[in-house]
Amino acid sequence: MNTRMKMQTDTKDTTEETAIDSDGFRLEVIIEGRGTPILVIGSARYYQRSFSARLRNHCQLIFVDHRGFAACNRPVSESDFQLEIILADIERVRQILRLDRFVILGHSGHGYMALEYAKRHADRVAGVVMVATGPNHSSDEMAALEAYWQAQASPARKARFQQQMTRLPADIERQPEARFIHYCLRAHARFWYNLEYDAAPLWAGIQTHMACFDHLWGEVFRDLRIEQGLERLQIPVLLALGRDDFAVAPHFRWQPYRPAFAKLTVELFDRCGHNPQLEQAERFDKALLNWLTLLNNDSLR
Repeated sequence: MNTRMKMQTDTKDTTEETAIDSDGFRLEVIIEGRGTPILVIGSARYYQRSFSARLRNHCQLIFVDHRGFAACNRPVSESDFQLEIILADIERVRQILRLDRFVILGHSGHGYMALEYAKRHADRVAGVVMVATGPNHSSDEMAALEAYWQAQASPARKARFQQQMTRLPADIERQPEARFIHYCLRAHARFWYNLEYDAAPLWAGIQTHMACFDHLWGEVFRDLRIEQGLERLQIPVLLALGRDDFAVAPHFRWQPYRPAFAKLTVELFDRCGHNPQLEQAERFDKALLNWLTLLNNDSLR
C-alpha cells in the first residue's frame, strides 16, 4: 500500500448520529471514538452495543445500517435487497461521510458484504475484518455445522436449544416480521457460549425486513463462492472465529479457502460463540488492534 490510512483526529468524544436516505430507506449512522476508521456494516444499533467502550479509544467506529435493518417509507420487496444494491448503499455512505482509506468490518453474514465491497473497491479499503462468518451457507457447510453441533455441543446446550425452539412458532405468529430476531434469541444455545447471557437488550428497538434476510441469507449467501475475485484482492483480511460457534459452519471449514487470500490472518477464540467481539471482548480487541498496527505499518512500505 502506498497510502497510510487516514486517522480521524478531529472526532468528538461524544456520539455522532445521522441518517442517509437511499431510495426511501433511512440508513442510520452512528459514529463513536477516534483513531483508525472502521466501517461496521449491519444494524447500527446492534453493533454499537456489541463492541467494547475500550475499542473507541483506538478506533473511530462507524456503525451503519444496511437495508435489512433500515426504516423505509414505502412497501419493500426482494428486489430492494439485491447484493449489488446493498454494496451500492455502502459506497453511497462512504461518499457522503468522505471516507478515504478505511477498514470495513462485517459480522456473520455481513462479513460477506464487507468482503464483496472490498473486492469491488480495493482502492478505498485498507483492510477487511470478517467476524464469525462461515465460507458460505451452502448445504455442505450447513451439514458440517450440524455434524459439529452433534459432536461438540453438550447435552445441556442441546436441551436448551430444543426447549427454546418449541417456543419459536408462537413468537413468529405474534410478530412475523421479526422472525429473524426471534430465531436469534430462541437459538441462544447455538449463538452464545454462555448459556445464561441475556442477548435481548442487543435487539431492543431494532426492526428487520424479512425479504432481505430470506433473499440474502437464504439464497445469495447459500450460493456464494467466496473465492471468486480474491485473486485481485491484495489487501489484508482478518478472520475472527469462535471455537464454540454453532450458528455458522465450524472454523476448520475455512481451511480450503485460506490459500486464495493474499494476506489472511485467522484468530480463533476459545470459550466463544458467534459474537467474539462481545463474549471475548478483551482478547478480540487485542487481536484487532495488533492487526491494525501491522496494517498501518504495511501501508508505509
